[in-house]
Amino acid sequence: MFTLFQRKKPTLPQSDPVMPEKGLLQPEPAASLLATPRRQKLLEHIWQRTSLSRKQFATLYRKPLERYAELVQLFPASETHHHAYHGGMLDHGLEIVSFALKLRQSHLLPAGAPPEDQAAQSEAWTAAIAYAALLHDIGKIAVDLHIEHEDGSLWHPWHGPLKQPYRFRYRDDREYRLHGAATGLLHRQILDNNIFDWLSSYPALWTSLLYVLAGQYEHAGMLGELVIQADRASVAQELGGNPNRVVLAAPKQALQRKLLDGLRYLLKEELKINQPQASDGWLTEDTLWLVSKTVSDKLRAHLLAQGIEGIPSNNTAVFNVLQEHGVLQPTLDGKAIWKATISSASGWSHSFTLLKLSPALIWEASERPAPFTGTVTIDTSSLDSNNAMPPVRPEPDFATVQFHTASHDLLEDMLTMLMPAEVPCTVASSCTSSAAQQTSAQPNNRDEPIPAQALGTPSQPESAKQLSSEHFMVWLREGVQSRKLIINDAKAMVHTVNDSVYLVSPGIFQRYAQEHPLIATQAKQEGLQGWQWVQKRFEKHQVHRKQPSGLNIWTCQVTGPRKTRRLHGYLLTEPSCIFADQPPNNPYLKLLENESV
Repeated sequence: MFTLFQRKKPTLPQSDPVMPEKGLLQPEPAASLLATPRRQKLLEHIWQRTSLSRKQFATLYRKPLERYAELVQLFPASETHHHAYHGGMLDHGLEIVSFALKLRQSHLLPAGAPPEDQAAQSEAWTAAIAYAALLHDIGKIAVDLHIEHEDGSLWHPWHGPLKQPYRFRYRDDREYRLHGAATGLLHRQILDNNIFDWLSSYPALWTSLLYVLAGQYEHAGMLGELVIQADRASVAQELGGNPNRVVLAAPKQALQRKLLDGLRYLLKEELKINQPQASDGWLTEDTLWLVSKTVSDKLRAHLLAQGIEGIPSNNTAVFNVLQEHGVLQPTLDGKAIWKATISSASGWSHSFTLLKLSPALIWEASERPAPFTGTVTIDTSSLDSNNAMPPVRPEPDFATVQFHTASHDLLEDMLTMLMPAEVPCTVASSCTSSAAQQTSAQPNNRDEPIPAQALGTPSQPESAKQLSSEHFMVWLREGVQSRKLIINDAKAMVHTVNDSVYLVSPGIFQRYAQEHPLIATQAKQEGLQGWQWVQKRFEKHQVHRKQPSGLNIWTCQVTGPRKTRRLHGYLLTEPSCIFADQPPNNPYLKLLENESV
């Protein structure tokens, strides 16, 4: 998405405003103001960040944006700083909404709530963030500008949109921060009663939104923080800076919170602890021990299935984040991994590599399960005999096992997620044609004005045998429709090209395999990696279009503001199996025919 914002600061108005006699500006309707190609692209990006049908989007987003456009007309966003040109406030408003919704994808809200509550409130929080971003500067037209009609009479924005030719100038006596407090004068011009009725039913959201509308961002929690970050990103790109830096400024705390919330959910709904034999974890009186690889794989799969972006692609990075924020308790030499032998009362015993957590991070005291009746014995075989320094808080029978972790830069993970490098495409060998029935289920295009819960993900198969190309297509369709799989973005694995659907390989198959860890077992039996196993079955499904030369893979050229690169992937034969309402083609991608990988 950020390629959309990479442009030089305009020195002239983007479009010549209608100028009546005497240098007055003519009021324009919203349709005219929003008709420029760039603003249309911004509107499309805003829609893609929601999980709504077009009709729902028109009610919850398009109408407020149109009211905003008619109210701010051709006013600049500032006198000499950012967006200081005719129409600059409208551009800034659309940009900050796009940035805010982009940032919102990396957060589970309300923070700390059960996953089912976060899912139920997802669209409300998304809309509230968009409204808060849109309205953050609107008070400027009430207190920073002197606006008058042709006859010299003053216009005040609380009277509604301009109807007559107008002129404006900046007030010499304006107070720099007053516009934040003035937002409360105008938000009813943009948002209607139905929207307020909807948002006010969520107490935490409503509290944060009211603080933002009052200009008190310091009390607005994550909602206020996202608006501030989005504003900085929009200003940065307008002044020639790099908005990506703003997006990368706060991922660590958000990532830590998402991982911890995911652990709480898994321990409540999926993970088995304190089993008589093999288990996912064991709870003693004062410690929660979790099997390191099993739990980490399930945690990443769970978060990816929810459409959460920015999740590290390997366990080492997950351990680093959890340890850095005090979620994991390290060994004496500062490592995340412990090695211990679990023994049950029935005589069963086995050694594991484990993660150590405080139970208080997961459960309230009244909700904590009964402790494990067996024993957890720490392996002392690899204790560093040269390290004579005792632990600060010695515990009986506790020592450490040396665990060599690969050097890993968490920031590289974040950058990879935001702007993925080109991945060499390894194509599974072509298989004999066995045409399968193409999925033709059409999505349910919900038309209620206030959204219900977003589409869910396909049910998890009970075994690897149930995983198939048909299940992959269902997962793909529902992921795109619910916006858990984003499209036409710098880091997207799904694009619209040549009026069809383009699947980036191997990225889309890797994502599916990560969300379904059972694939690894089946793939191993065939000597394949998980994503190769999925890709092989996808090709057998015969829902993709081949090149005239018979090649399965198509190459796309991606043209950005500073460089050009290439993607490799598949074109689907029928885009209707993914989209009910086909989005426009990605303008930055061009299909290259007759190119081999």
